[in-house]
Amino acid sequence: MEKMSASERFNATLNFAPVDRLPIIEWAPYWNKTIERWEGEGLPQGMDNEAIQRYFGLDVIMQNWIRPLVHEIKSPSEHGGALISSEQDYDEMLERGMFSLTSDKYRTFIAKWEKWHREKKHTDTITMLTLDGFFWFPRVLFGIEQHLFAFYDNPELLHRINHDMCNFILQTLEKICAIEKPDFMTLAEDMSYNNGPMLSEQLFDEFMLPYYDKVAPRLKELDIPLIVDSDGDITGCAAWFQRAGADGILPLERQAGVDINILQEKYPEMCWIGAYDKMVMNQGEAAIRTEFERLLPATKQGGLIISCDHQTPPGVSLKQYQDYLRCFREYATC
Repeated sequence: MEKMSASERFNATLNFAPVDRLPIIEWAPYWNKTIERWEGEGLPQGMDNEAIQRYFGLDVIMQNWIRPLVHEIKSPSEHGGALISSEQDYDEMLERGMFSLTSDKYRTFIAKWEKWHREKKHTDTITMLTLDGFFWFPRVLFGIEQHLFAFYDNPELLHRINHDMCNFILQTLEKICAIEKPDFMTLAEDMSYNNGPMLSEQLFDEFMLPYYDKVAPRLKELDIPLIVDSDGDITGCAAWFQRAGADGILPLERQAGVDINILQEKYPEMCWIGAYDKMVMNQGEAAIRTEFERLLPATKQGGLIISCDHQTPPGVSLKQYQDYLRCFREYATC
């Protein structure tokens, strides 16, 4: 088979089509602490995420996360704290420019996409559009604890927020696709923890499904794969997202008990990104190879793009990461 571009290889894998080799990616930007360690161990200093991926010889992913810009307005007093507690608070956020498509920061996001469009003729990249999802974004506004109460105490406002978020997503899709269609899109949800989803299927169907039912069909029309980004154990709620029109899920955290082989058996039509247990990356080559051997049967089924099941942690040395990539390149051609 002729050598494929990173974009061709990535999309073929998601579509269960033949590839010249498996994609070799790091789907999320590297942790600052990891980069700080590696720079102390010989990684050239001052490189951005794209340059680091090219340094390691990866299939390069360029992510553009377009947000409703609440961080421009104010920050909560503590991590996970509330930005709003009432309809009046929400109205004030809207008046201050939340969901604005004309702010300087939104224009910067669009300009980045235009730059990538111009450069894509000369660079081999995979483009990734990310937006906040219908569990994630209300949590940003209500705060972690009050968000869970809001399903019962503030249902009308919760629906209003997700209605507005849905319109923001659809408008952004049109603006982005008028420039260049992304290779795939992720909706950030982080809806699960190590014991499963943080809400019931009934609440998912009531508060999230109506908005997926508007976004997913448009993505299908545009031929853009929709990958849900949720940490934790998504084994059970994968069926909910499949009903909602999602094509796949990432990052499939092994420490939360996620097993890609079980997922493929239960959901053979879905595609997956991640699954490689990051906790073995500093345990020596034998452990690294054992983990690849665990994942190889899933790659034979198609639809799986192996990647670290979140960002490579700072406990992994530069030498250990290079050992991981050396083994990855070997298994990518199996």
